Amino acid sequence: MPLTRMGQILALSCLLGLAACGQQEVYGDLPESQANEAVAALRQADVDATKKMAGEGRWSIAVAPEDFAHAVEVLDARGLPGDHFASLGEVFEKKGFVSSPVEERARLIYGLSQELSHTVSEIDGVVQARVHLAIPEPDPLSNTMKPSSAAVFVKYRPGYDLRSETGAIKSLVTNSIEGLAYDRVSVVMVPGRPTPPASTAIGGAAAPWIAAGLGFFGLGGLGAALFLRRSPAQRRAAHGSAPDEPRSLTGTAR
Repeated sequence: MPLTRMGQILALSCLLGLAACGQQEVYGDLPESQANEAVAALRQADVDATKKMAGEGRWSIAVAPEDFAHAVEVLDARGLPGDHFASLGEVFEKKGFVSSPVEERARLIYGLSQELSHTVSEIDGVVQARVHLAIPEPDPLSNTMKPSSAAVFVKYRPGYDLRSETGAIKSLVTNSIEGLAYDRVSVVMVPGRPTPPASTAIGGAAAPWIAAGLGFFGLGGLGAALFLRRSPAQRRAAHGSAPDEPRSLTGTAR
């Protein structure tokens, strides 16, 4: 028996409600420590987030589809997931043929930059940190040594005024690079965006339950519409009751 228009509408509502129960991946292929930090930051912002294993030692984080945009904004404001910085051991890992002196020098400068960026990013309140090194190559035909220099970029979270740490950061970089003078290190600090407020839309921890409730409500309504669509005889048969006895047109004999 074909569905009524009301039944078709209820069926569509049911399907939409059940589809809303799924989650959308925000980031994947993360180490567990970064996944835990991201989930904790999202839950602090009233976004219900979960982590799922995405391989051996790798994890992904997911939220409800209606919370996806807000989750990306929250993690971006917190600088999460954190950047991966290569260590000197990774930079100088032996692969393939022997490197040339020029390549070895470039690797050394890059490795030092990565190590310093990682160290500065560990300061409380730092969202993002970069250290750029300019170390001139010695000229064997010149008696004058060109001075090295360094530039440090720091973006920090609102509420953490790190400008008072400028001197400590300059000292850290100066003492990490041989021959680098203190006054040849520049530090630029900029405040990051504040964490966006929680979305006013229905979402968070209640969204999956609301979506599930709508789905089951749609199923119940669809079942009721199909039941009422049956004939009286079919409804009685479904309840297991006997059909009504035909009434006699004549009275009982006396």
